[in-house]
Amino acid sequence: MRELLLIRHGQASFHAEDYDQLSPLGERQTTLLGKWFAECGAKPDLVTMGPRVRHRDTAIPCLQAAGVDAEPIVMPGLDEVDHLELLARLRPELAAPGALRDAMKREADPYRSFQQLFVDALDRWTSGEHDADYIQSWDSFRQRVLDALRKLTESDANTIWAFTSGGPIAVMASALLQAHPSKAFELSWSLVNTGVTRLRLGSRGPSLMTYNAWPHLERVRDEQLVTLR
Repeated sequence: MRELLLIRHGQASFHAEDYDQLSPLGERQTTLLGKWFAECGAKPDLVTMGPRVRHRDTAIPCLQAAGVDAEPIVMPGLDEVDHLELLARLRPELAAPGALRDAMKREADPYRSFQQLFVDALDRWTSGEHDADYIQSWDSFRQRVLDALRKLTESDANTIWAFTSGGPIAVMASALLQAHPSKAFELSWSLVNTGVTRLRLGSRGPSLMTYNAWPHLERVRDEQLVTLR
C-alpha cells in the first residue's frame, strides 16, 4: 500500500521575536517522533517539506532520529499561510515589527486572545470579499496546497513523508472529506505539534486513513508534550 504521511511541525516559538523556530519542547517532540518512526514506521522513499525554518528543523532531526539518510525536497505547496499578513490586514496596527508579540503580552490569556484574533483574520481572508488586499488569496492558497497533494500522489514513491503545517494538512483533509472549503481551517484547530496524518494513495486517488495521531507523544505519558500552538 502506498502512503503519504503529513507531519505537522514541532511547537514553534510563540513568545519569541521570530515565531519560525522550534521551541525546546518542539525539538523534543521532533526527536520523539523520529525515534517512534525508527521502531514502528516504514522507511520513506521520498521526503518533502515546506519552505519554513520550522519545517526544516522538524524534518532534519526527525530523520536523524529515525535513522533515515534522505535529503528533504522543498515544496512551496506545503507552505503555511502567512499569518502575519492576515493579522495585519485585519488589524493594521499589528503590522509593525514586534507589534503582535507586544499586543499579546498585554492580554490575560495570550493564547486564547491570539486564537480569536487569528480566527477573525481567517474569516476575513476566506470570505473572498477582500482578495485584492492580500498577496495570495484564499482560493489561490487552497489550490496551491491541492496541487502539491496531486504531485505527491503522482510520485512513484511507495512511502512519502511530508513535513508541513496545520493549514495545508487541514486543506488536504477537508478536500478528501468533501467538506465545504470554508470549513477547512476548523479542522486545523485540533492539530497537535508533530501529529501525523496518514493518507492512502490508491489507484483512485488519495484517501484519508488516520488524522492527527500522536502515539510517539502518548507513550511518554507526559501531557505537556501535547501542544496545539
